Amino acid sequence: MPMYEYKNDMDTEVIELLRPMADADKPVKDPSGKNRKFTRCHSVFAMSGASTAATPATNIGGCCPCGKSQSQCGRN
Repeated sequence: MPMYEYKNDMDTEVIELLRPMADADKPVKDPSGKNRKFTRCHSVFAMSGASTAATPATNIGGCCPCGKSQSQCGRN
């Protein structure tokens, strides 16, 4: 389930919520109970460390996020 950021326009408080994609733009209840309105904002993130631009993409294959095939993965 993706994490979304929601911003309150009154005091610029930002909250993060794990929600299904279908619910991403649905109204968010004010966690403080102050009846403030939160709207989804564009999430921004940064990476630190070595650049991966010079590294060729590698396909690790498999059907599991761990990269193992279904017969080798213990998460069945």
